[in-house]
Amino acid sequence: MGRLQILIISILSISTIFMADLVAAQLNTNFYAQTCPNVESIVRNVVNQKFQQTFVTVPAVLRLFFHDCFVEGCDASVIIASTPGNKAEKDHPDNLSLAGDGFDTVIKAKAAVDAIASCKNKVSCADILAIATRDVIQLSGGPRYAVELGRLDGFTSKASNVEGKLPKPTFNLDQLNAMFASHGLNQADMIALSAAHTVGFSHCNKFSNRIYNFSPKNPVDPTLNKAYAAQLQQMCPKGVDPRIAINMDPITPRVFDNIYFQNLQKGMGLFTSDQVLFTDQRSKGTVNLWASNSKAFETAFVNAMTKLGRVGVKTGKNGNIRRDCGAFN
Repeated sequence: MGRLQILIISILSISTIFMADLVAAQLNTNFYAQTCPNVESIVRNVVNQKFQQTFVTVPAVLRLFFHDCFVEGCDASVIIASTPGNKAEKDHPDNLSLAGDGFDTVIKAKAAVDAIASCKNKVSCADILAIATRDVIQLSGGPRYAVELGRLDGFTSKASNVEGKLPKPTFNLDQLNAMFASHGLNQADMIALSAAHTVGFSHCNKFSNRIYNFSPKNPVDPTLNKAYAAQLQQMCPKGVDPRIAINMDPITPRVFDNIYFQNLQKGMGLFTSDQVLFTDQRSKGTVNLWASNSKAFETAFVNAMTKLGRVGVKTGKNGNIRRDCGAFN
């Protein structure tokens, strides 16, 4: 990475952090105290019901929040459905793997909130998604934290705007750091948020390059644990449907915990972008710390999620409260 590139990223990061600080001043944990004081319990009831139906609700909501915030900011633009005149964010190839349970959770929670007369049309879809994300994290064993609220829903959702905005499973540390820095998130935030891969699943085509076609000399990525690589080959044989789902954490796939980091220490990170956090000396120390100290990890994760929730927030005339999360008013 050249000096000019680093300078540009630094300037962008400083301006992003400044904007995030302004946003933080506008958001607060008691935003709906007067207008809809029970909003969090209403959303939680819906999330609980969805969680009882399927564990997929957890990674689905978590990924939906991340994919939303990284494109247009945390404004529920990812939930907008395409129309004949507009191909929306959710239909970009990078978002096609978002599970329907995430969308369904937010839409049902919005309906439950609006069913309360005093709350009707008072709570944004963006805030409902932020609350639901916190709830699925806690339901799967992760920390509970106070969610900052006060976001409005955005006016823009275009598939073309998604290109290049989301991290790829092939990214190295420099690429990851640069993308997260553009949103005011530092390396520690990036590593903490990467641990969301402790729950959920991916598909064979997202990592098949590591187990079959890594390089002419090494068909299998040498940073992969050999037994784990063999296991992945067994679950994803050549020619198999690339959409077959594989747990991202082979040890505790249904628990939000720090086992993700212990897996990296053993060469069991599913993506290149996971394993590089341990193989690169600049991030290895953080992985080692959080692998042995779950409380330190949880503290860092809550901090990173709070900062993520401030990215690109819409307030004032820059947004509104949608009546239907899947369509503009």
